[in-house]
Amino acid sequence: MKRLVLLGGGYGNMRMLLRLLPNQFPEDTIITLVDRNPFHSLKTEFYALAAGTTTDKKVRVNFPEHERLEKVYGEVTKIDRKEKKIYFNDGREISYDDLVIGLGCEDDYHGVPGAEEHTLSIQTIANSRKTFETLCGLPPGSTVAIVGAGLSGIEIASELRESRADLQIKLFDRSKRILRAFPEKLSKYVKEWFESNNVEIISESNITKVEPGKLYNHDEVIEVDAIVWTAGVRPVKIVREMDAEKDKKGRPLVNQYFQLVDDEHVFVIGDCASSDLPASAQLAEEQADRVAQVLKLRWKGQPLPEKMPEIKLKGFMGSLGKKQGFVYIADKTVTGRIARLMKSGLLWMYKRQNEN
Repeated sequence: MKRLVLLGGGYGNMRMLLRLLPNQFPEDTIITLVDRNPFHSLKTEFYALAAGTTTDKKVRVNFPEHERLEKVYGEVTKIDRKEKKIYFNDGREISYDDLVIGLGCEDDYHGVPGAEEHTLSIQTIANSRKTFETLCGLPPGSTVAIVGAGLSGIEIASELRESRADLQIKLFDRSKRILRAFPEKLSKYVKEWFESNNVEIISESNITKVEPGKLYNHDEVIEVDAIVWTAGVRPVKIVREMDAEKDKKGRPLVNQYFQLVDDEHVFVIGDCASSDLPASAQLAEEQADRVAQVLKLRWKGQPLPEKMPEIKLKGFMGSLGKKQGFVYIADKTVTGRIARLMKSGLLWMYKRQNEN
């Protein structure tokens, strides 16, 4: 039997399973899904778990069942392309014929001293649980700093405000305005929501050092009780250390079929693949669709298309608590209650699609 290994149970490889199961792969092939957890985690909802407005169970989806789908749980320590093997921290190893790497990302601390040691994270479900325990255990009147005002920072700041009205929340943004890459109307709406809900936005910030209970913004020392870091991501360590040609961010370079440039049997998708597009669940799913197409053509002995279709992201959605939100799609902006309902509806559809 041949083995297709899907490394990581995130959005990309969940889409792979959706496209290949139950009968879109050869009878002589086994699919092996590798993850540290026995469930798919809804990473786009980790902000709510960390803020205490949703439960652990609601951000999990069970992996599908199939007689030729095996699941291997554990911590991967090495990818050996020469031997075509995956190694685990407990000494186990598995071989592959084709490999799809979808291991996601971790926080990028940009070399800021003390940031990794003294800040909270929402990059994994385990880290989000720890962040929840810290944030929801703070005494009344405590100050929480959120570093990074991208989508993750905006969502956890607004959700934490809804969860803990008694906290002082400071959101640090490197730009002059929030979501600067998008229409000013959208930025203005989000800014006004924060102002009306007593969340302080500190624009044009530059965090130079972090110490226990202290944040250094330029030369100013700001005393805080907890710090959440949402200021960018990088590939997980295993991928950064993998023997492959990479871009400046440490992400493996891939061709139009999302294969490593020197290995047609190793595909990379999601946050750890080199791309000009911003990392997102949507991007990982689009990439997975194309990898599934490539694998099906190969299995049938058919040639690959000379040019793969370009990925065009549809837009993005964000929440401001449970009642307000914003959507940017097809160059149009939707804000308020309708936008929040749109995001909730998309989440409901995703869970239903993957739970069947």
